[in-house]
Amino acid sequence: MRILHTMLRVGNLQRSIDFYTKVMGMSLLRISENPDYKYTLAFVGYGTNPEHAELELTYNYGIDSYELGTAYGHIAIAVDNAADACARVKAAGGNVTRDAGPVKGGSTVIAFITDPDGYKVELIERNANGSRKD
Repeated sequence: MRILHTMLRVGNLQRSIDFYTKVMGMSLLRISENPDYKYTLAFVGYGTNPEHAELELTYNYGIDSYELGTAYGHIAIAVDNAADACARVKAAGGNVTRDAGPVKGGSTVIAFITDPDGYKVELIERNANGSRKD
């Protein structure tokens, strides 16, 4: 088994596509229009299934915001350098909510950003091979 995608409900599809492609550097992989059922799906990611997990951005017609609830935590993305990634996010107009620094009680360097719908995205500093730097 493997994770294929994570679905996020979004209030403005183009705003979310712009955030994940222009700010986070993902590619728009495909869009699926479903007017009979009043929703549109956009898949974004750093590659396609099955090699890479994707994000499914779901826009339900006429709904512009959602209650995120207290169960959702965050999406985690590996980066080579968290401070540099934060600088790129800020330069692209993204919202950094925790600058790069060691995780509480550890040495792994992390940062947090928030997407336009309020979803948290954690940036975790990793080596080129994907292993932790600490």
